[in-house]
Amino acid sequence: MIAQASQEWGFFQVVNHGISQDVLLKMRKEQMKLFKKPFHEKMNDKQLNLSAGSYRWGTPSATCLQQLSWSEAFHVPLTDISNSIHHPTTLSSTMEHFATTVSELAHNLARILSERMGYKSKYFREICLPHTCYVRMNRYPACPISPQVFGLMPHTDSDFLTILHQDEIGGLQLVRDGKWISVKPNPEALIINIGDLFQAWSNGVYKSVEHRVVTNKAKERFSTAFFLCPSYDTEIRSCFEPSVYKRFTFREFRQQVQEDVKKYGYKVGLPRFLMSTH
Repeated sequence: MIAQASQEWGFFQVVNHGISQDVLLKMRKEQMKLFKKPFHEKMNDKQLNLSAGSYRWGTPSATCLQQLSWSEAFHVPLTDISNSIHHPTTLSSTMEHFATTVSELAHNLARILSERMGYKSKYFREICLPHTCYVRMNRYPACPISPQVFGLMPHTDSDFLTILHQDEIGGLQLVRDGKWISVKPNPEALIINIGDLFQAWSNGVYKSVEHRVVTNKAKERFSTAFFLCPSYDTEIRSCFEPSVYKRFTFREFRQQVQEDVKKYGYKVGLPRFLMSTH
C-alpha cells in the first residue's frame, strides 16, 4: 500500500496510498463549488441533509484577534454522508467515495503503526466506526491582514489519526525543535498527522504535533481532512505500563479542551492527563 513515507515527529507524508488522483481532484472540485454558495445557503443547505452546526466559520468564541481563525469549514460525520446517498447529488456521491476510501486507509495506517510497536489488535476497527469519524472540508480565504491572523490557530488534533489532502497553495506549518516549519505541498502525497489519542494510547511512542495554518494575502486555500475518532464513551488508556497518562474517556478529554479554550483562549490537551509524579 505504502511505497514511501517521510516521518516528521508525528507528521508524515504517504505516497502510493491507493487513492486515485481522480477521487481527490473531484472532491476538491465539488468542495470549491460548495463554498461558493451564498452564506445563508451554506448555513441551511437542505440538499446535503447535514447535522445542525456542520457548517462553521471563523471563531465565534474569539475574544481577541489572536484567537480568530480566518477560515470556514464543513465538519461532517460519516453517517451524514451515508444518509445523503438516499438523495444523491454529485457532491454527496463524491464525498461518500472519498470517505470510504480514506477511512480504509486510516484503519490500515493505524494497524501498521500499532504493529510497529509490536501490538497486534483490532482495537481501532472496533472503536472507530462510521458514526464516530468525520470528514472536514476547509476553505481559507485570501486574507488582507495576513499574517496578523491565522487560517487555523496553533493546536494539536484530538483524534487518533488525521489524513489531509491539501492543495498547491501551502500554508500548513508544524513545530519542530521549537521552530515553525512549512509543509511543502506534494500532489502525490497525503499528509498523516498523529493525534492526541494516539499519543496517549501509544504511551508517548508517537507524538501529536502542534500545527497551524498561515493565511495568504492573495490566494485562497482548500484542504480536505478525515478524522479517525472513537465514540465519546470510549476509554483511552496506554497500551503499555507504566502508563504516562491517566485513563480518560474521549468525552472527558473533549470537555476539558472546551473548558480550557473558554478560560484561556487555547487548548492545553494531554498535559492535563499526565500521571501524578507525587
